[in-house]
Amino acid sequence: MADLSHYRNIGIFAHVDAGKTTTTERILKLTGKIHKTGEVHDGESTTDFMEQEAERGITIQSAAVSCFWKDHRLNVIDTPGHVDFTVEVYRSLKVLDGGIGVFCGSGGVEPQSETNWRYANESEVSRIIFVNKLDRMGADFYRVVGQVKKVLGATPLVMTLPIGIEDEFSGVVDVLTKQAYVWDDTGLPENYSIQDVPADMVDKVNEYHEALVETAVEQDDELMMAYMDGEEPSIEDLKRCIRKGTRDLAFFPTFCGSAFKNKGMQLVLDAVVDYLPAPTEVEPQPLTDEEGNETGEVATVSVDEPLKALAFKIMDDRFGALTFVRIYSGKLNKGDTILNSATGKTERVGRMVEMQADERNELTSAHAGDIIAIVGMKNVQTGHTLCDVKHPCTLEAMVFPEPVISIAVAPKDKGGSEKMGIAIGKMVAEDPSFRVETDEDSGETILKGMGELHLDIKVDILKRTYGVELIVGQPQVAYRETITQQVEDSYTHKKQSGGSGQFGKIDYRIRPGEQNSGFTFKSTVVGGNVPKEFFPAIEKGFKSMMEVGPVAGYPVLDVEVELYDGAFHAVDSSAIAFEIAAKGAFRQSMPKAGPQLLEPIMKVDVFTPEDHVGDVIGDLNRRRGMIKDQEAGVTGVRIKADVPLSEMFGYIGHLRTMTSGRGQFSMEFSHYSSCPQNVADKVIEEVKARKEKK
Repeated sequence: MADLSHYRNIGIFAHVDAGKTTTTERILKLTGKIHKTGEVHDGESTTDFMEQEAERGITIQSAAVSCFWKDHRLNVIDTPGHVDFTVEVYRSLKVLDGGIGVFCGSGGVEPQSETNWRYANESEVSRIIFVNKLDRMGADFYRVVGQVKKVLGATPLVMTLPIGIEDEFSGVVDVLTKQAYVWDDTGLPENYSIQDVPADMVDKVNEYHEALVETAVEQDDELMMAYMDGEEPSIEDLKRCIRKGTRDLAFFPTFCGSAFKNKGMQLVLDAVVDYLPAPTEVEPQPLTDEEGNETGEVATVSVDEPLKALAFKIMDDRFGALTFVRIYSGKLNKGDTILNSATGKTERVGRMVEMQADERNELTSAHAGDIIAIVGMKNVQTGHTLCDVKHPCTLEAMVFPEPVISIAVAPKDKGGSEKMGIAIGKMVAEDPSFRVETDEDSGETILKGMGELHLDIKVDILKRTYGVELIVGQPQVAYRETITQQVEDSYTHKKQSGGSGQFGKIDYRIRPGEQNSGFTFKSTVVGGNVPKEFFPAIEKGFKSMMEVGPVAGYPVLDVEVELYDGAFHAVDSSAIAFEIAAKGAFRQSMPKAGPQLLEPIMKVDVFTPEDHVGDVIGDLNRRRGMIKDQEAGVTGVRIKADVPLSEMFGYIGHLRTMTSGRGQFSMEFSHYSSCPQNVADKVIEEVKARKEKK
């Protein structure tokens, strides 16, 4: 068996265009996995192997590759940076032990890097920081380090300093050993020499070296006392302290370089080996019961334990369905029968492969710490736990965000509908943030997703990968409804005419609930006027009605129902009678409780050159946006605002026109907020018109 202390499961994540995929390419080249580096801008990189990725120059799916550096095995996952695909980042972080956060030397800490950083904090993943693109115009390493402190609230531990900047960028100084690594102009990663620190940088290097030592020795009291007495700690001791601090998230070792120009990458790989944790050094994953509550047990990373593994991604390709699995404990052999604890069904492991982006190597066994793919599993979905048949267990599940935008699609020809059904089924299995529904009234297929680009790419995949031509409707916003007033009411359901009757009377209060509370039900009935065994039926009745609201038929949010009295009949009362009473009560009382329409508000982050700030802010105000913050950078201004989703369709085109093609923006769902009356009226009209058309 392999030594687990020589494993590193790491992810590379960052904002769009900070250079994640290029960084991954360089890692593969340096570790001898590929001999010719493919460039993202030529559409030839190893991990961006989907047509849509090569064409748009963005990463859509997270891709997994394995390689070796200094006798250590690195399982690297390249994740997407675009906000519509954050779910890919989220689920990758779930199964990783460490990460490299890549920041652009000129763009700095951008909106999506904030989101990914927040996810990584929640998942408690140790990270090192790589400030990339220092050869670009406007690059400033020290400014980015400042932003990491200010914007992310993190402590960067500066490990390397750049020699020269922009066109002059020639190498880096290792702050720990006080050696300069200088590359020549051939662009080959191995063509560097180790030199003395340039004379003009000696003071700066000493200053940063001192800060590094002071921060590192805080991790070890004995070393700290010795250091205070004037004893300089050894490089080995310092590395041990940095490793401990990185693992405990006390600080983040920060490196700099240019992945595209092959400068500074070796030091980043050394840092992965030296400072990021092995699978056995991270907090083990908690086990939960069927409801998702933690049981107090954990999945210890060890080969001798029973099998525990998490399926974190499903991918359909020309070889069949691939299920990506992170094995936490135990081992898995070809031909084993394993249990899927989510479905209670067993599956046989036919083929197991180690992934090399879209190439694969057959495996006969895998063990704790490995990330592998299993071919041809039938009923496994993202987030399912795979375990030993004799030792069933459930690993903490993944929670995915609700989609905020939908489009109606229909196949262009009759023969396409079956093909479309099969293709969409596969795509839903691959991407948990992509949902599909059928509109019962019109029979249309509704695709739901995280943003315009997300759905755009799904339609593109249907067309190219599966050959289904679609007619695509206008994007629709996922509105919601809620109530604003408390109503006290009573409802009686009775049907008593010969034979066994039905009777149920409930007295209840309906009131607005806490924000994001969904639906809550409580009972304050005293004296047994409504027997306890009917409470679940009453709750079920109310809850089932929350899907269709009184204003325009959208799902209802944040409502609290209190049952305080009622009556029952010894013979005629039944659970079903009280459930029907609750449904009738909902229909009767909701229109009286001041119902109103809610719309999704997006957190929008716009980057614009300085001379267009006024136009951009004016335009966001016209779109009913609330400006939250503006921050001037070297190359332009970042404006943060909350804007209703309904006003943001086609925004990228407007922004590019306003800023002569130089503006960029990203947005993610923030919260639901009440609609102004004129907007609500328009939405209600549209809903009516759609119904009449049907």
